[in-house]
Amino acid sequence: MRSFRTSLSVAAVALAISLAGCSTAATSSTSTGTTSSTTTSTQQAVTAATIEEDTHYDSDDLTWDTADEVAISLADGGSKVTSSSSTGVAVDGNTVTISAAGTYRLSGSLADGQIVVAAGESDTVRIILDGVELGNSSGSPFVVKSADEAIVYLQDGSTNTLTDATTYADQGDDAPNAALYSMADLTIAGSGSLTVNGKSNDGIVSKDGLVMAAGKVTVDAVDDGIRGKDYTVLLDGAYQVTAGGDGVKADNDTDEGRGWLLVSGGSLTVNAGDDGVKAFNTLTVSGGTVSVAESEEGLEAQHIAITGGDVTVTSHDDGVNASGGSSTSADTGAAAGMGGPGGGGMGGGDTVGDYTVDVSGGTLTINSEGDGLDSNGNATISGGTVVVNGPTNDGNGALDVNGDLTVTGGTVAAAGSAGMAVTPGTSSTQSGVQLTFNSSVSAGTPVHIVDSSGTVVATFVTTKSIASLVYSSSAIADGATYTVYTGGSAEAKAGVTTGSIDGAEEQGTVTAGQYSQAQGPGRR
Repeated sequence: MRSFRTSLSVAAVALAISLAGCSTAATSSTSTGTTSSTTTSTQQAVTAATIEEDTHYDSDDLTWDTADEVAISLADGGSKVTSSSSTGVAVDGNTVTISAAGTYRLSGSLADGQIVVAAGESDTVRIILDGVELGNSSGSPFVVKSADEAIVYLQDGSTNTLTDATTYADQGDDAPNAALYSMADLTIAGSGSLTVNGKSNDGIVSKDGLVMAAGKVTVDAVDDGIRGKDYTVLLDGAYQVTAGGDGVKADNDTDEGRGWLLVSGGSLTVNAGDDGVKAFNTLTVSGGTVSVAESEEGLEAQHIAITGGDVTVTSHDDGVNASGGSSTSADTGAAAGMGGPGGGGMGGGDTVGDYTVDVSGGTLTINSEGDGLDSNGNATISGGTVVVNGPTNDGNGALDVNGDLTVTGGTVAAAGSAGMAVTPGTSSTQSGVQLTFNSSVSAGTPVHIVDSSGTVVATFVTTKSIASLVYSSSAIADGATYTVYTGGSAEAKAGVTTGSIDGAEEQGTVTAGQYSQAQGPGRR
């Protein structure tokens, strides 16, 4: 019979976490689209009632009187206003400039042209894309130079495409660098589709706030895919991002309370050469579906909160990484709350900074070659389901927390190597078990935890070879003895599921609430 070393922790070192969870988004439908209204700001929950106070977004902007529309037909050498004449539109060759507030409906194509919004600082400019194809051989085909807010509305049933140049003629610091570039607050809405080809640098950029309210948007960019500065919000819609750099981000690193990102609905799929979804400050997923199919690091921010939704991350390095910014302490050993004999496992020894990972709902599934769930500060799991298919090398761990790891609810299954195994600490209120196998368990093998009555209380199916498993859920009774089996059968091919021990091999027993200290310091 294969033997293994066991340890369990369901308690964790005390956690003082200030990151509040976000409430579930409320959804409202209008004649011009469906929007959701929940957001977050720095370490504070923002309710559905306050989103329009905390961002530029206003759901009223997504309704208008069609009689007020200015129709613009785009054609190489022949663009013109075709209805409701307006002094706010000027056509100069293949450049169409909009200089006044209003609603403008665009259709047609420009092989080498540009739409420019140069309105007043208090103007809201609404541009309806109704079957538009824009290209530009020397820069960006769509530039918002000035406005209070620009709204790009994708007409229902329409297909629209923006493609920029491979090299921009203007390489200045303040020059546009994206196929859709805005110096003003930008909202994208509507139920049509938009394809953005960022052949030089980025795909969609707002140098202010960015709200993606609805639409089917596909971005393929040489560098970053979708980038807001003050905040980036996904309320609804379907987004497919392929980026050589970061997939979706909010990058204001200078203004207090800015640089945050929220996904509260819709679906987002990212294939990134660098980080998948990233915020300088706070990154929150409160609803919708987020799939980071390829990345160096999947989710990265100083503060990461999963309060709802379904998040799946695949990464070459860390899966979820709370890092960046400034540190608040450099505690080590007992001063940092390091678990000694009988204490909870921590990252150990590294600086404990003002960084947090907080999972209180939804599902989070990680497949990482580096650390799985990594916080350079503290972490807490109080609800939802967290599954980590962590690293196979002993230089990284499925869980890596420099400060306090507290588990008070939810389901946690973190599998990976054993050399840097980290467990929850003594302030956790939910028990669990940690198994460290003497020989690895191969990919695709069910691991069963069975109580004294013979009932399978948990089944986990590996996706790669593992040497350790930390499991915690409400089904584990502190102080109870459990027998562990490998093999048998399982209802699902991966992750937490149900199963049977018929034909399985007994590996040994563990006692919930007993554990050994983490085997090495955390990796930053």
